[in-house]
This record gives sequence, structure tokens and C-alpha cells, in this order.
Amino acid sequence: TLISDMTTVICLDDYHANDRNGRKESGLTALHPKENNFDLMYEQAKALKNGEKVSKPIYNHVNGTLDEPEEITPTPIIILEGLHPFYDSRVEELIDFKIYVDITPDVKFNWKVQRDHEERGHSIESIKQSIEARKPDFDAYIDPQKEKADCILEVLPTDLAEGDKKTLKVNMVQVKDVEHYQPTYLWDEGSEIEWFPAEDKLTRSAPGVKLFQKNTKWAGKDAAVVGIDGSFDKLDEMVYVEKQMSGTGSKFFGEITQKMLEYDGQPGSNDGTGLFQTVVACKVREIYESISKVTVPAEAKK
Repeated sequence: TLISDMTTVICLDDYHANDRNGRKESGLTALHPKENNFDLMYEQAKALKNGEKVSKPIYNHVNGTLDEPEEITPTPIIILEGLHPFYDSRVEELIDFKIYVDITPDVKFNWKVQRDHEERGHSIESIKQSIEARKPDFDAYIDPQKEKADCILEVLPTDLAEGDKKTLKVNMVQVKDVEHYQPTYLWDEGSEIEWFPAEDKLTRSAPGVKLFQKNTKWAGKDAAVVGIDGSFDKLDEMVYVEKQMSGTGSKFFGEITQKMLEYDGQPGSNDGTGLFQTVVACKVREIYESISKVTVPAEAKK
């Protein structure tokens, strides 16, 4: 949703200190801080925020090499995407709004089985070994960063049907009192809600759909959670859910649904991952407007 001429996405994997062969020699994974050049990451992130061009390295995920650098011209919105956005305090301090996608181990395993076992023929045992090999570094260096986030998208297995490995429950955890950010709510602020939408207004297959809202704490700070468990069959009907939401960052009623329809058929487009990523994109635009005092135009499609 945020991919436009206003936005540049910087993949932080490009700041790996070594290529794949170099990591084999060091015996470290790409998740380990020693395998990442945080000095260059900070220098270039700072330069981009100051409106300066940079010559950014490129990590080639296909063959694991470090390719020739590319010139990056800054845009109004810069997104730092990767494993270590909040690890280095200097980089973290440059970020105006911090988002963390927290995918639970069960969901990660189910996704890898679907891709690597069912589609690529890898054994279940090799998949487990691959996950376990990275787990110590993930637990030590990646997972703790979520406590620094302002908005956390938690992706979990559904609670609606035991043993269902495909249906997802997604929580949008929003820390309160974050500068330039007002949380999104279901109906209104402060309410504790469980809502099963009318079946004639939101078509869905088994095991159904439930939306909810609750108050919580995140890393000791007050937070609000809006969530959805299950998936829906017709994206255009999401306007019914959108009508019940407040503070989505949309410019007009129906914009959230309109943007979701642009990705109809793509993975996650018909569940909470698609809904809340769209909301977060609109909130990032709203934050940019608050910081820059610039209004970004948006038009409803006819």
C-alpha cells in the first residue's frame, strides 16, 4: 500500500557484513550482530533522512553475494525493513514510527512446511533443523526488538478451530501516547469487544470470523489491541467492517477496502494480515502528514 513515488524501502539485509560464503567461514548466522554493518546502516539512514543521496550496498538473496552498490535518492517516506531495525540505538533514534511483525513459531513452521515441504519437497526434519539452527540468534537479537515497537502485528494460529494450520488470528497492538500517532479502534476507544459479524453482511467460510478489542500492556506501556480471527470470502464486503472502525488513517470512507481490493488474491489479502497492514500504511501516511505538515491527496475510485 505504501509503495509509491513518495516511498523508498531500504532492505537492511543489504548491510550484511559478509556474503554467504563469508558467513560459512565465520560460523555465524545473518541474525548475529557481528554479521551486520551497523555503522554504515546508521550513516546512510541518517543521510537519507537529511535528504542526501547514498550509495547503498546490495545483498543478493539469490546467490548470497554482495553486489555493486546502487544510488538511492531519498523520498518523503523512508521504510527500513529487515531483521535489525531497532537493534542499534543510533538507527532506532532516527525512526519516527516503529512497526514489528511478530509471527509466532507455530505459524512460521506451518508456512515453512507449506513452502519447503509441500512445494519444494524438503523433509519435515530438515525444516525443523533449519529453524532450530537460527533460533538462538533470533531469541537473542531479533525478538527482543519488539519491545521497542510502537505498533506490533502479532500473527498467531486461529482460536476458532483446534488443529487448523491455515487460518490466522492477527492482533494489532498499539502503544498509546506515541507522538504523531493515534490508535485505531473498533467502534470507540476503551471498549472491550468481541464481535461476530452478521453472516449476510460478511461472507466467510469455516471456521468463521471474530473481531475483538481489548486494553493491555506492552513492555510496561499502556496499549490497545484490535484483532481479527479468521478470514473473509469477499473483499468488497470489508467495507462493512471498515464502517465499524475509527482512527484508521483513511482519507474517505471505503479507502481501506479500496486499497485491500488492489491486492485481491494475494496471500493474506482476505484476513487480518491484509487488513491491518493496510491500516498501518494509512497510519504511516497520517504520521508523515503530522510531521511534515504536508497533505497527501487521495481519491476514491469510481
